Amino acid sequence: MAQLTIKQIEEILSTIKNPNDEFIKICQLDERKGVQVLLQRWQNKRAEERALEQQFLEMKQYEEELYKQGIKLIAGVDEVGRGPLAGPVVAAAVILPEDFYLPGLNDSKKLTEAKKEEFFNQITNQAVSIGIGIIPAKTIDEVNIYEATKQAMKMAVHKLSPRPNHLLVDAMNIPIDIPQTSIIKGDAKSISIAASSVIAKVTRDRLMVRLGMEYPEYGFGKNMGYGTAFHLEAINEHGITSEHRKSFAPVRDAASKQRG
Repeated sequence: MAQLTIKQIEEILSTIKNPNDEFIKICQLDERKGVQVLLQRWQNKRAEERALEQQFLEMKQYEEELYKQGIKLIAGVDEVGRGPLAGPVVAAAVILPEDFYLPGLNDSKKLTEAKKEEFFNQITNQAVSIGIGIIPAKTIDEVNIYEATKQAMKMAVHKLSPRPNHLLVDAMNIPIDIPQTSIIKGDAKSISIAASSVIAKVTRDRLMVRLGMEYPEYGFGKNMGYGTAFHLEAINEHGITSEHRKSFAPVRDAASKQRG
């Protein structure tokens, strides 16, 4: 062991998953401080990985129960963008394969930007089908945000092919003739809903970045249409755009000032 450098040991440890591996036992006997630091780092990483694996298995319980009943085409459905003052509400519906495995997948609000992009690509590459529903600000103003959200979800489901046998929906009931289970905080309890949360979030963020290029004074690329101090100040200074939700109080007040 003494002939191996710290760098060599680090490289070997990076290939090991089993805590009972003989090399781990050898490292434990090595008195060099650098080796013990590497070993502790390896143990911490493995503990993290095991926690994510366990979380993933727990989040797959709704799907596993349906698989046992012979229901294979399960779509998770979630939305993003109910609260912003501007931009559309976006829903995604995702059917994952039965053997899908992505430890760390969670509610998109709990993921870093880098993780959201990484998971978006992995889900897109592995999903059986993905459907997106986008309802613009004009429709949100006409029907209200709750109805617009249902419309977006319904649109997303209709775009799936093949048609799902069952829906797992985040805290909503979709007016559609498919059996469904509504789960409170579903994006943290179901991998299918978590996957749809990531797809919806990244899709909407990309739309808002494009709108930010069209309307640079409002900072949409950073605030995603939410009522930040910068965004509210921009509304006061520049008025509102066709992308603003005129039925939402701060925008409604600015619109009446413009008319006045």
